[in-house]
Amino acid sequence: MSSIHRRHFLKQTGLGAGGLLFGAPAIVRGQNLNSRINVACIGVGGKGDSDVNDAAKCGGNIVALCDVDGRMLNKKAEEYPDAKKFVDFRKMLEEMDQSIDAVTISTPDHLHGMAAMAAMSMGKHVYCQKPLTQTVFEARELVRVAKEKNLATQMGNQGSASDGLRRAVEVIQSGIIGKPLELHVWSNRPVWPQGLDRPAGSNPIPPELDWNLWLGPAPERPYLDKVYHPFNWRGWMDFGTGALGDMACHTVNMPFRALKLGYPTVVECEMASRFYPETYPVSSRIRFEFPEREGLPPLKFWWYDGAPQAESKPLRPYPDIVADIVAMRGKLPQSGCLVIGEKGQLFSPDDYGSMFFLKLEGEETFVNGTKHEAALAVEQTIPRSPGHNQEWFDMIKDGTPAYSNFGIAGYLTEIILLGCIALKVGEGVKMEWDGPNMRSPNCPQAAQFVKRKARTGW
Repeated sequence: MSSIHRRHFLKQTGLGAGGLLFGAPAIVRGQNLNSRINVACIGVGGKGDSDVNDAAKCGGNIVALCDVDGRMLNKKAEEYPDAKKFVDFRKMLEEMDQSIDAVTISTPDHLHGMAAMAAMSMGKHVYCQKPLTQTVFEARELVRVAKEKNLATQMGNQGSASDGLRRAVEVIQSGIIGKPLELHVWSNRPVWPQGLDRPAGSNPIPPELDWNLWLGPAPERPYLDKVYHPFNWRGWMDFGTGALGDMACHTVNMPFRALKLGYPTVVECEMASRFYPETYPVSSRIRFEFPEREGLPPLKFWWYDGAPQAESKPLRPYPDIVADIVAMRGKLPQSGCLVIGEKGQLFSPDDYGSMFFLKLEGEETFVNGTKHEAALAVEQTIPRSPGHNQEWFDMIKDGTPAYSNFGIAGYLTEIILLGCIALKVGEGVKMEWDGPNMRSPNCPQAAQFVKRKARTGW
C-alpha cells in the first residue's frame, strides 16, 4: 500500500486519531438512540456461545439464533427462549429482515465471508469472528460493502481492545526503537489435527446435524465423526485457514498497526513439514516482504508455527535472534512477537499483544514497557477501549469507529491469507504480489486460491 493509498484508506475508514466515520450508521438515521438493537446470531456453539452473550451484555436484544447443529442451537435457545431458531442463516435473514439490525457470525472460516456478505447486503451491521474471511477476494468485498452501505463492523480479535496493545503501537510509532527492520511472530498452533490425508469411509450423519448446510460453499464430502465438526475443521483447507487464520489475527494485530503494514510485495513459504493436498502442514515458516511506506524502510516479516508437542518440530526464530528473550525468561515462550528496530527491540510474549517489553541500544535486558523510562514519556494518541464488543455497539449508535472495523480488519486478513496461499503454492516459491489487483505477476497458480469456487447452490 503506497503512502498516499494508506492515508486515503485511513481517512475513509475513520482510523485517524479521534476520527469519525462520514455520516452515522443506518440504524441511527432510522431509530431513536435509545432503541434496543435487535441482534441475530449465526453460529452459537464454541466461540459463538460467548459472542451471543457478549452482544446481550452490550444491550443487544437477541431475536434469532441460527446453527446447523440442533444440539448447540437448542442448548443456546434455553438461555434466550424468546429468540426464533433457524438452521439456515439465509432463511433467517429473509424471514426476519425487518426485525434484525445487526448480526454476529461465529461459524467455521469457510462461511464467514458468505454469511457476512448476505447480512451486509441487506444493510445489517456485522460482528464477525476472525479471520474475517477465508479468501482474499471475500475480504476485499466486505471492506467495499461496509464502506458503501456505511455499516458498523468489527472483527473478533478481542486483543484489539487491550490497553497494552494500543500502548505498544504508540511506543513503536514514537520512534523509541528506531525505524523497524524485521518482525518475527511465532505461534504454538496447530492444536488440532492437520498435516494428514483425508480418512477413508463415512459415518451416519447425526440427526441433529444438517451436514449439507455445514458444508455450505465447500465441496461435498462424506461426514466423519469428529474429523471436521465441531472443532477439527481448522486444519482442513476447504474449511479453515490453519494456524495463520486462527492466531495471526491476534499475534500480528499489534505489529500490523504499529509498523503501518499495507500489502506485501513478496510472500514465500521458506520451509515446512510434509505437505498434504487437503490439510495445512504441521509446521511452517513464511516470509513476507513489505516495501517502503510512510517514511519507514522496507521490512521483512517471518511467521513461524507448529505445536511444541507435535512430532514435527515447530519452527521458531534462529537462536541468535531471540537470545535476549531466552536470557530474560529462561526459555522462549510458545508464542510471541518480536519487532527489531534500528535502535532497539520490542517483544510481546502473549497472543494478544496485551503486554510488551523493551530493550534499547546499550541495555542488557528487556524491561516491562509500563516501567521503561523511555516509554513513560510517550504521549497517548490512541483512544482506549470501552470493550471490544461495546465498540461495535457504539459504532452502530453514534458512528465512532470500532478499532477492528472491517476497513482495517480486511487489510490484516488479506495479509494473513496470503500466507495460506503461499502454503498452497508450495515451499520455496517466491510469490510476488500485486495487492491492489489481488494477483501474483509471477505465480499464476496463486489465482485459484484468491477467490472461492462455490459449490452449486451457494
